[in-house]
Amino acid sequence: MDARLNFFTSPNAGKAIKHFMAAGKALKESPLPSATQELVALRVSQINGCAVCIDMHTKDAAAAGEAPVRLNLVAAWREATVFTEAERVALELAEQGTRVADAAGGVSDEVWARAVEHYDEEQLIALVFLVSFMNTANRLNIITQQPAGDYEVGQFH
Repeated sequence: MDARLNFFTSPNAGKAIKHFMAAGKALKESPLPSATQELVALRVSQINGCAVCIDMHTKDAAAAGEAPVRLNLVAAWREATVFTEAERVALELAEQGTRVADAAGGVSDEVWARAVEHYDEEQLIALVFLVSFMNTANRLNIITQQPAGDYEVGQFH
């Protein structure tokens, strides 16, 4: 499969991608735990069916020491016992924030209240931005049919 567009070879898209990737780097440096970031990025990408992002975040998380069992269970996190309560609420917030059309109202007050119990304001800001960032990245990749499987750890960081 070949991508419809290559954002890195277009002068205009290249400028935008550079800034977009800088936003992603800033999120990586946020106070939200890196394991939570990778789990959330992976779950959002699974929901949206973004193969290239699933490839990237699975490989990055594994390289950072994430356990294979946790990566394999992200899609079924509700039934899995391997996630902390904080991670579970982050995954639920990510799902509701991604499925805004399906959720009819976005993130519920109940989920938000549980998130506030586990994350401080800076971490919540990072979590909200991460969900939004991943949804944008997924859409860019899906629309242009970016192929998956060739990602190398750290390639875009």
